[in-house]
Amino acid sequence: MSRSPRLHPDGKTRCPWPGEDPFYVAYHDDEWGVPDYDDRALYEKLILDGFQAGLSWITILRKRDNFRRAFDDFEPAKIARYNEKKVHALMSDVGIVRNRAKIEGTVASAKAYLKIMDDGPGFSKLLWDFVDGQPKVNRFKTTASVPASTPLSVKISKDLSQRGFKFVGPTIVYAFMQATGMVNDHLVDCFCHDSCGKSRRTPRLKLE
Repeated sequence: MSRSPRLHPDGKTRCPWPGEDPFYVAYHDDEWGVPDYDDRALYEKLILDGFQAGLSWITILRKRDNFRRAFDDFEPAKIARYNEKKVHALMSDVGIVRNRAKIEGTVASAKAYLKIMDDGPGFSKLLWDFVDGQPKVNRFKTTASVPASTPLSVKISKDLSQRGFKFVGPTIVYAFMQATGMVNDHLVDCFCHDSCGKSRRTPRLKLE
């Protein structure tokens, strides 16, 4: 795959990684890199990035609705109460990635999340304070220039690990930072580069 921006049939130049897949292109255009300040949504994205480890993001993205149904729409207060019976049920759910360590890590991370929400400063504020509340805007020309992790992602990784979060290594954290708009890593010639940081994600309605 090309590492440079590519011109699409609709006349827009995009980062190369979504290819021509309409589902992936929509995610690139509408979600990736748009600042998200919603506590619960940030928890969900961090968990899904952890499940991605060893897989491609499109694999997780295609299973995202299944994950939401299986994990009670990623409501930490519910997940923190999961018992062995629930873990066993999740291990039998073919709609998600069935990895016991990651499922149990999701429960541990939910407990860590609730402690941050109860004792302060709140999950969104904790994360965004690392970048002073504003997206860090990069100007990379090719995907080859984009790092897999940074000193800041290492710092955030250590902080989250100390608080009890699981599957939050520096590479996972950096992918999370990119996805949630903490850093703008759209390539400089991508049409999203100038626009994505000017808006913020609207909290998603809960599943029925």
